[in-house]
Amino acid sequence: MNNLLDLAGIGVGPANLSLAALLTPVADWRSQFFERQAEFKWHPGMMLAGTHMQTSFLKDLVTPVDPSNPYSFLAYLVKQGRFYRFVNAEFPRAPRREFANYLRWVAEQLPNLHFNAGISEVRLDDAGFTLQGDGLTVRSRHVVVGTGWTPFVPNWAEHHLGASCWHSHHHVGNGVSVAGKRVAIIGGGQSGAEIFLELMAGKRGQAESIVWISRRPGLDALDETAFTNEYFTPDYVSQLHRLPPMRKLPVVKSHKLTGDGVSPATLLELSKYLYTADFLTPNPTAYRILPNREVYIMERSADALRLYMRNGFDNRTEDAVVDKVIFATGYQYQLPACLSVLKPRLDLDGDGFPKLADDYTVPWDGPGQHRIYLQNAGRNSHGVADAQLSLAAWRSAIIVNSVLGETYYPVQSQCSPITWSAEPAVMPVADAHEGCSAPAAARPGR
Repeated sequence: MNNLLDLAGIGVGPANLSLAALLTPVADWRSQFFERQAEFKWHPGMMLAGTHMQTSFLKDLVTPVDPSNPYSFLAYLVKQGRFYRFVNAEFPRAPRREFANYLRWVAEQLPNLHFNAGISEVRLDDAGFTLQGDGLTVRSRHVVVGTGWTPFVPNWAEHHLGASCWHSHHHVGNGVSVAGKRVAIIGGGQSGAEIFLELMAGKRGQAESIVWISRRPGLDALDETAFTNEYFTPDYVSQLHRLPPMRKLPVVKSHKLTGDGVSPATLLELSKYLYTADFLTPNPTAYRILPNREVYIMERSADALRLYMRNGFDNRTEDAVVDKVIFATGYQYQLPACLSVLKPRLDLDGDGFPKLADDYTVPWDGPGQHRIYLQNAGRNSHGVADAQLSLAAWRSAIIVNSVLGETYYPVQSQCSPITWSAEPAVMPVADAHEGCSAPAAARPGR
């Protein structure tokens, strides 16, 4: 019992990294986080040169709820001696490699992270939970699981995966040359656009041809305008969570392009690049961009792969013969395998997502004094912002307050210029007569 933790974390990605950072100032609180990888890695397969974040660097692991925390992105810049250089460069968004370096820097500072320590099973015992994994046994009153989503590949393609066919999640590290090859990229989001640009630029050798295939009607831009970004605020997420499930799901689906589109900057870069390739470059790589196509089967023919697709524009069928196929088809949610023993006791919806409470606990039939928190699992309960970095700090602060049973961090909804619900919003008493000009509540501490 002397080794009983207050909170055990499974997975060390940005979500649990944020939670661990926000728990550091909490006195007399025992938390440990366990990760199966040997070191911190964040989407290493998509660290393409020249790519940038789609989220402001101020929405880092801690700043939105505690700007004085030593694990902010600005603190990282100062510690690395590059603050002024970063400011003078006037990046509209932080380079993706820079933000990945920041996340790794935080992971290296925190003392309660354990790598090479995968957790394979969680069971309930008299004192809470027993976690078992790579040669270790951990006991804890509460558990928070923050593992990421898994790469999605259509079932008709799974048996083709290998040297000629891979998911974008593994793109950078595989080092495959496409020189003289016919290449297909499937998926019309940001990853598909970035890989198309990389291959067109010949960074893996000059391909014979590149075909970019997407189910989307066109090259859809990410909607990152000011009022659309209100979807990524505590006020909106809090109000969305109160909606009944049958009303909530259509709303969530309607927000696809708020988090799953090609950034306008990338589309502009792509347009300029293709103009140069078409009119100003000798011997450019041949390419085709095929939106509104649904690939339904892939067959191996000799040393090539043949893709069959339906054209949603003219309702015809097409095919393409290629040597390499890259799936930029995103990720899918699966209940973490470590919870398989407890799965029958968890309240899940028809899509397999947990019906998360407002504090990110999973409703279950176990004792109420022992709670299971899930991060990155709230798409159906909290909306599209849940899988993004935008509200990672706010979500972690809610979990901190929940496990402590008090308001350690201020997480109340802030004033929004938009009225979402006919139901009056719950406003702090001090703010009710002052409107949006009211000052933010001070951090109460513990």
